[in-house]
Amino acid sequence: METALTSSLYTGLAYVFTVVALIIPFLITSNYLLALGSTLVVAVLIIFFFNYYVSVAKDYSFKKRFTEMAVLSIGVALISFIIGYLIRVTLGVEI
Repeated sequence: METALTSSLYTGLAYVFTVVALIIPFLITSNYLLALGSTLVVAVLIIFFFNYYVSVAKDYSFKKRFTEMAVLSIGVALISFIIGYLIRVTLGVEI
């Protein structure tokens, strides 16, 4: 029971830290392209450090894990950006 509670606290804190790190660029600058680029850099750094830790702790291939997770994350971000752009253009929504 205690292990599950500890794990859930670590997971929750890591989640909050990650979300805060990813949204800070949007709170600092009004230039959305600069904020987006900064957020992508922060995301890749988070993926780098997480995969480095897991690779060392479990003796996995760092290069393979990092490449896989970075490509997936950037791919999802790109698809989300494209969908948002298409919705904006189609519906004429400006923020």
